[in-house]
Amino acid sequence: MKKAFIASVAAAVFAFGPLTVAPAAGAASPPPGAGAPSVDGPIASGQILVRFRDDSARAGVLRQHGLSDGPSVGSTGARLIKVPSGAELRLVQALGSNPAVEYAEPDAVASATTDPDYVPRQYALNNTGQSFTNTDGTITVPAGKPDADVDAVEAWTVTKGDGVRVAVLDSGVATDNDDIWPKVAEYANLSTSPTLDDLYGHGTHVAGIVAAADNGYGVTGVCPGCSILDGKVLDDSGYGTSSVIARGIDWAVSKGAKVINMSLAMRFSSTTLQTAVNNAWNKGVVIVAAAGNTGAQSKMYPAAYSNVIAVAATDNTDTKASFSTYGAKWVDVAAPGVSVYSTFPKHHFALADSYGRSQGYDIGSGTSMASPIVAAIAALAWSSHATATNASVRTNVESTADKISGTGSSWAYGRVNANGAVH
Repeated sequence: MKKAFIASVAAAVFAFGPLTVAPAAGAASPPPGAGAPSVDGPIASGQILVRFRDDSARAGVLRQHGLSDGPSVGSTGARLIKVPSGAELRLVQALGSNPAVEYAEPDAVASATTDPDYVPRQYALNNTGQSFTNTDGTITVPAGKPDADVDAVEAWTVTKGDGVRVAVLDSGVATDNDDIWPKVAEYANLSTSPTLDDLYGHGTHVAGIVAAADNGYGVTGVCPGCSILDGKVLDDSGYGTSSVIARGIDWAVSKGAKVINMSLAMRFSSTTLQTAVNNAWNKGVVIVAAAGNTGAQSKMYPAAYSNVIAVAATDNTDTKASFSTYGAKWVDVAAPGVSVYSTFPKHHFALADSYGRSQGYDIGSGTSMASPIVAAIAALAWSSHATATNASVRTNVESTADKISGTGSSWAYGRVNANGAVH
């Protein structure tokens, strides 16, 4: 049985697997062999579209390939032709080369503008009470509570982020996951790792929660229109130091970050780190950090600094996660942080070994997952208010949070609500 994946953070600073995108239902894979054209995206199985220059030749041409005529497609002049499953692209090429054929093409599969996995697996965006599994089906997440989510889908009717820059100070972002790497506007390796790439997996998961592309496959970030500033401050084992994180904060400010997310924590309060946080706040940046995964009330840093929004974790029933650090005296808000589905590297990464996660996409749990949801909502609030300041954005995020059970005891304001924040 696979272990539960809880993003954890510890002493020096420790930060906490990927969906192989399957074709849409009924989609066909390109057949093996030379000569088959390639297509970018899924196609319908067992059918293609063909338009003939000479309709009188239609039946004979189709018969040469063992095919029968099919119905017309509205007023387009094309015919919908049934073909053997798996032979779609080969027959497209063969028919397209016939002089009697104007064109032949696959019957491409379209999707709604929101990525198809967000409904069943991304309950934080839209919770209908669904149950779901992780990528390889080895973990089943029980049914949730309808509307125990952050109303991101409703918020998107107002804004999807408009390019607001969110700095993810973490273990890096995988360069091979095209659902999140193209969203990276700037990057810097400030860690002791010899590579910019994410070999740990944590940073890629966090960045995807913030801003994975709304591109018809994979997952969608809470702020899909946001850009990512990828500041690698944790090494390939998930550790970093106060000094490196402080440098990361300064770097993020210099690159125009409106929001900084730190899904990392330590028990020791560093004056250097607090100074960097205060400097960023004074320059107009919203700072968000994970409260930690101690299951206790002891303060964790940088979340406990006054100029940081400290985030606890809830599950898909709006219940405080058992692992979440809590305490209304210093934890500000809560957000979904249990079995959150997001991007992972498509290469080997350390967390896959530790928790049996898939390459590409999979679930993860921790306040590390809750924090980027709040950071993304802060970015949405930035983009929806023309005269926003970091103080007003923080107020919008906190004051519009839903006052679920635990508000006033485990956290001060409630579980965040994107739709409320953008309005």
